[in-house]
Amino acid sequence: MKHLTILVPDIQTANSTIACIVGAYQIFTAANSYWETKGNKALFKIETAGVNEASAFIDGLLTIKPQVKISALYKTDLILIPSLSTEFKMAIEGNILLIDWLQNQYKNGAEIASMCTGAFMLASSGLLDKKSCSIHWSSADHFRVLFPDVHLKTEKIITDEYGIYTNGGGYSFLNLLIYLIEKYYDREAALYCSKFFQVEMDRQTQSPFVIFTGQKSHGDEVVKKAQQYIEDNFCEKISIENLSKRFSVGRRNFDRRFIKATGNTPIQYVQRVKIESAKKAFETTGKTIHEVMYEVGYSDLKAFREVFRKITGLSPLDYKHKFNKEAGI
Repeated sequence: MKHLTILVPDIQTANSTIACIVGAYQIFTAANSYWETKGNKALFKIETAGVNEASAFIDGLLTIKPQVKISALYKTDLILIPSLSTEFKMAIEGNILLIDWLQNQYKNGAEIASMCTGAFMLASSGLLDKKSCSIHWSSADHFRVLFPDVHLKTEKIITDEYGIYTNGGGYSFLNLLIYLIEKYYDREAALYCSKFFQVEMDRQTQSPFVIFTGQKSHGDEVVKKAQQYIEDNFCEKISIENLSKRFSVGRRNFDRRFIKATGNTPIQYVQRVKIESAKKAFETTGKTIHEVMYEVGYSDLKAFREVFRKITGLSPLDYKHKFNKEAGI
């Protein structure tokens, strides 16, 4: 029998930490039960594990008592890291012990999956360096600052590399659990859990749910001014060459500074600002695709559709039907 460890951290946690722990325990327990109805032995022994005897959440309102301490758990096959605080400041105190344990277990053959902002702890271990990682889009800028050597893929729901799994934010951790059920059990077990817990199968992207706000926690004042200019004038045709001249910066240097500060090229930033405005129009008004396209500064429908789909994963029409109640009807 394989061993599944669900970590119970006690520092830098969030309300969502509880949801991840309970959800993972419940879904894998259901998968075990289904597996047994097919004449198999339970695939996993499932245990929660932590550094201390108990971890308090929501200002002490709820307490979880791990079933075992990690100091007594020498070998496991799959480790699940729950969501953590979005204000994560690198591993501290008890979480350092968890990270040391993660590193040793991975070296000994364990696979590791982080749920949402649990990627902060996984990245603190160094195991994500030079690897792909997904995380909630709202935590992406903070994550990039802390872990510049990780290849962040905020459009992805799930990443899977070298026995390390990560997933995007919110309750999409349920999609990761279904993915792992299929990988460790089989497709039939995953379908059963998907239907029983009513979790959509095979979701590939979190792009439709991203709200673009622009990374502005950097210290480059020229780039901040350029960002503000773009956001104030996105309906117009913006020349990046002219924009760099406006702020007396050479084009190549302007591009380099912009990418370093925001994670986007100036052109990508302009596109994202335009598409974010288009998304809001589709969500809240009855305007047509052409009306919205012209309002955000596009004149070519094909180009607008291509950029919109690239950023959101949906066509403008599909997005409108998905997020506008009246359009959906």
